[in-house]
Amino acid sequence: MRSGIDVTDNIVAASALIRAAAAEGAQFICTPEVTHLLQKDAEDMHRKVCTPETDVGIAAFSALAADLSVHLLIGSLAILRPDGKIANRSLLFAPDGTLTTQYDKIHLFEAAISKTESYREADTYAPGTQTVTTQVEDIKIGLSICYDLRFPALYGEYARAEVDAITAPAAFTVATGKAHWETLLRARAIETGAYVIAPAQGGHHEDGRRTWGRTMIIGPWGEIVSAVDHDNPGYVLADIDRANVQKARARVPAWRGDAL
Repeated sequence: MRSGIDVTDNIVAASALIRAAAAEGAQFICTPEVTHLLQKDAEDMHRKVCTPETDVGIAAFSALAADLSVHLLIGSLAILRPDGKIANRSLLFAPDGTLTTQYDKIHLFEAAISKTESYREADTYAPGTQTVTTQVEDIKIGLSICYDLRFPALYGEYARAEVDAITAPAAFTVATGKAHWETLLRARAIETGAYVIAPAQGGHHEDGRRTWGRTMIIGPWGEIVSAVDHDNPGYVLADIDRANVQKARARVPAWRGDAL
């Protein structure tokens, strides 16, 4: 996606891509981080964020999942918490539209990219505190978001929980994405022996930010199963085969984290 500062426009854009993927047979559909609002202006963001009960994105994506009869993971929405802080939250909707699972991003992005480009997500968001696993049909999934990718201990927990796939929706900067995106995704897949599903924001956004894009699905042996090589909005498709997970873990059992 290339989300901007208008919530309604972003929901329309996401919904069109979700419908297109479903039309091609996708049963589990994932969107990038900050799907319905990408805005670096903290004041404007605080004016637009809503509680779960009033957020128009939650209502729209719940209805869309039910309409298409798909499992729909919205990579993240900016959601107002009861304490007045903002959560960067993944939400999974079942094929009947029920919100079944949610995960709040644990590791908040902080980086000094250059003298003129720096980020401190903790100024806007509050961190989550718990890992989250969920079930989509016969596939066990661990949830993560963007900067979480840099903290392998999180993925070690998912490996020991024997998840089949890990979601990593993101909005990587161009500088960090170009240098680290593919490497981190493949490393997390290799060390966990799981698929990594990584939908990404890409391009030049309304708020002036530039993101790397390059949505990827990585196999449990570290291979790229499906990917795009550009920043334009679109989607990728792949089959998730649990047999490949079992094979990778049998070959290299490091995922168990056994002590030396």
